[in-house]
Amino acid sequence: MDERRVLVAVGGGIAAYKVCQLVSSLVQAGMQVRVMLTNSAQQFVTPLSFSTLSRSPAYTDQDFWQGDRGRPLHIELGEWAELIVLAPLTANTLGKLAHGLADNLVTNTILASTCPVIAAPAMNTDMWEQKTVQHNWHTLLEDDRYHAANPESGLLACDRVGAGRMAEPETLLLQIRSLLMRLQRDLIGKHILVSAGSTQEFLDPVRYIGNPSTGKMGAAIAQAALYRGASVTMVHGPMAQVDLQSLSGVRLISATTAIAMRNAMQQEMAAVDWIFMAAAVADLKPKDYRDRKIPKGDLPKRLALVEVPDIIAGLSNHKQRHQRLVGFAAQTGDFETPAKEKMERKELDAIVANPIDLAEGGFGSDVNQGVWLDRWGRREEIPLCSKLEMAHRILDAARRS
Repeated sequence: MDERRVLVAVGGGIAAYKVCQLVSSLVQAGMQVRVMLTNSAQQFVTPLSFSTLSRSPAYTDQDFWQGDRGRPLHIELGEWAELIVLAPLTANTLGKLAHGLADNLVTNTILASTCPVIAAPAMNTDMWEQKTVQHNWHTLLEDDRYHAANPESGLLACDRVGAGRMAEPETLLLQIRSLLMRLQRDLIGKHILVSAGSTQEFLDPVRYIGNPSTGKMGAAIAQAALYRGASVTMVHGPMAQVDLQSLSGVRLISATTAIAMRNAMQQEMAAVDWIFMAAAVADLKPKDYRDRKIPKGDLPKRLALVEVPDIIAGLSNHKQRHQRLVGFAAQTGDFETPAKEKMERKELDAIVANPIDLAEGGFGSDVNQGVWLDRWGRREEIPLCSKLEMAHRILDAARRS
């Protein structure tokens, strides 16, 4: 992210205070950041605050109309930016942009640029739900330049509880990083199905067989695919370490057990193009389930186990010609050989093999590495990187297959 150029456009809403944290985080990540504010935004946060946080001047309409610069400011800023973040997006600015109107620095700059724009609306619930506002929002998103950072639900500044909260800075930062990694919408029209997390096979209501998978890799694939324009469905097990609100726009289906995950994956499979089986599914489950907690003294000394359904093998049996099925193999030691054998045995199109016994990477980590192997003989190494970057590399490999 070093030296990537992000232009932040701040609208007039109480959520403008959140943008201070976002700008600070972008600078700490090594990006070049410039900020421009509407007149209304200055009623909430001063230009001085943003210039201090961004280490650059913060621009206002006063700078726009002075006309003492060598080139028009809105042209200069529009050409400089690799990405524009519009937060908070008010109903007023939304209406202008949806209809191609420009009467201030922010709207002129956005219309004079060609880079992607992340739009993060924030407003009262009743305002957000107005038919005219929703019409403007959907009109704006018809332009592929605009990427939605959908508002969240919660307690608003007006004391109303409902939709309209601006996406949190952490969510926006993830979206910014993803778009800067791949500044294209090359998966529009694709429907992608991802499984993520672990499954849990219960002995009684409080004890289960499971594994330490957090679902971060599957969530990263879902995020990356969404930002590249795909329609994404994610079937997931328990994911305590993943903020599911950061997956706004992804259709989420919860499935705790292997059988539940199998049923959900099979039900969704027919409508998708690519399937990424990133979940760490349990191999065995207790033969008998007790619906009440077993007293410690009554626990069996030997636990009878049975195999759970092989989800990916079942999906492979029903895969259509146009579909691609990608598996994952978390291994220790020689991780490529068993992964390749798994791909061939289960007739997968590709598999991602990753080592879980190295100092960095594996379960619970924010970084990962591995090797892409496919049935056409391609082998691509993925060096140690963030799981979001690895997700993009996996999607790149899938496009080439």
